[in-house]
Amino acid sequence: MNRSLYTLLFHLCLPLVVLRLVWRAWRAPAYSRRIGERFAVGLPPLRTGGIWVHAVSVGESIAAAPLVRELLARYPDLPITLTCMTPTGSERIRALFPEAQFAGRVQHCYLPYDLPWAASRFLARAQPRLAVIMETELWPNYIHQCARRDIPVALANGRLSARSARGYGRFAKLTAPMLAELNLLAVQSQAEAERFIALGARPETVEVTGSIKFDQQVDAGVLARAMALREQWQAQQRPVWIAASTREGEDALVIQAHRQLLATQPDALLILVPRHLERFDSAATQLREAGLAFVRRSSAAAVGSEVQVLLGDSMGELMFLYALADIAFVGGSLVETGGHNPLEPIALGLPVIMGPHRFNFLEITAQLLEHGALCEVADAQALGEQVALLLSEPARAAAMRDGGLAVLKANQGALKRLLDGLGRLLV
Repeated sequence: MNRSLYTLLFHLCLPLVVLRLVWRAWRAPAYSRRIGERFAVGLPPLRTGGIWVHAVSVGESIAAAPLVRELLARYPDLPITLTCMTPTGSERIRALFPEAQFAGRVQHCYLPYDLPWAASRFLARAQPRLAVIMETELWPNYIHQCARRDIPVALANGRLSARSARGYGRFAKLTAPMLAELNLLAVQSQAEAERFIALGARPETVEVTGSIKFDQQVDAGVLARAMALREQWQAQQRPVWIAASTREGEDALVIQAHRQLLATQPDALLILVPRHLERFDSAATQLREAGLAFVRRSSAAAVGSEVQVLLGDSMGELMFLYALADIAFVGGSLVETGGHNPLEPIALGLPVIMGPHRFNFLEITAQLLEHGALCEVADAQALGEQVALLLSEPARAAAMRDGGLAVLKANQGALKRLLDGLGRLLV
């Protein structure tokens, strides 16, 4: 499949795209807002001549945050245009940069679909000097349209699993020309560099910079707010664990593990944070059916001693909710979705538990396992047992914390290497 055929098929599938958007809006009303932006209609006014950074959803937006902050500091005269594809990503961006948005330094909209006319309208509106794509969100028409306009394109924090590489390889006539048009591929590991080159990236454009996720800094204000809230709850000594970014099918497993934990730790509090907002109500229903007393974070209700679960249904608060906890389970790993970023709780000094499905973060989790900073569990029972073990053995939890912070420190520096590469493209 070449790019022309891809574009034709995309156009033919537009009715299905619209139907899927309607279906998602039915499940999560936030998808019904700003629909025009997805078709390059009604885009907000944008300052031109800056840097465009695309982060598809929540995880990429979090990863992009330290990069954007450094870009704002290094290039004070350039606006940063941040795009994403999901309401959760949009809320995260707004929460991360409220002051910069107010000052006009950071501007935001959804990225229109990857169709030549939509890409052309967006690029004509933003007119960036540089395009930065986070991780693996590669769109052939956008990259080609940038190449036509002499806008350099960089892949930042690039990752490509062996499974994803095989998928790209099936469409070599589409992916090889696309990768060849990239000006910089700043990737996380040598293995990923070799995969990108094998798929068609020019070797001179590929650099192993490491993962910028290791360079994230914890806001001291987050820790202070979390401590104050636990005092307000009178829960300083109460065992608190978080199950974050849970995916479809995992909520039930986490609830089962918590009920098991309550048998030996009756005052334990679970913070349950589904990954997607359309699943908040489903999680609430499951908690109700399990007979667990819970409150929703969005209600701002007090978490008294009778509350067994706090349902994290607020937006843009994941790091704050992590900071409230003593132990973290990182979701997407007990089901086959590949897991989510374990470095966020690691940066906060939490011992981390994950399931066996971690193919999105293989290199990172391998290092954490090697340094004793990560526990692997296979099912709900093992999860409950591991949480109970860490709560009863503070020395073990402290050793995991120290191991995790050591891994974090040893791998820092990727952000500087990435910024140096982007600087060369801006000259």
